[in-house]
Amino acid sequence: MVLDIIFDGLNWIFGPIIALDPNPQNPLLTIFLISTIIAFVTSLANKLMVDQDEMEALQKEMKEFQNEMKEAQTSGDSKALAKVQAKQKDFMSKQSKMMKNQFKPMIITFVPIILVFWWMREAVSQVIVSLPPFAYYVLLTPIWHMFYGPPSTSIPYAVGWLGWYILCTFAMSQIIRKFMGFKTGF
Repeated sequence: MVLDIIFDGLNWIFGPIIALDPNPQNPLLTIFLISTIIAFVTSLANKLMVDQDEMEALQKEMKEFQNEMKEAQTSGDSKALAKVQAKQKDFMSKQSKMMKNQFKPMIITFVPIILVFWWMREAVSQVIVSLPPFAYYVLLTPIWHMFYGPPSTSIPYAVGWLGWYILCTFAMSQIIRKFMGFKTGF
């Protein structure tokens, strides 16, 4: 009952997008638009919920600490190594704080994304995207197929709706994050 209401609601939201798709039987554009919307929402959640300046400072500090640790280990100086190891507990807590900050937006966006995936599995599961051979291998699609199997088609170098969604989301996330001025990577 509740799932039917959610499914109907998602049909109401995304139905017009499918209707505008030039090829509704193989809605590549629809999946691209949905992945762009999801990439935007998750990027916006990250932008609003995570202090980007603090994350950049923590990452810079962590990199300096890792370099200091590497230098102490390669030099063989036991005093320098002991000094760095004494700092390690402090940096572990900072790393934990950084991970918690990055985890907050995921908690907020997880359930809606799962619901959209559930809807897409039903609504656009017939999508088959034929990739050029070079892209097929560069994107490690054969490894993907080892776990999820190739789409049931005789088209060589093909990915299904989930593969197409992931390709679109990765690309659009990077573009959106760049335009939103993110200072740190994923």
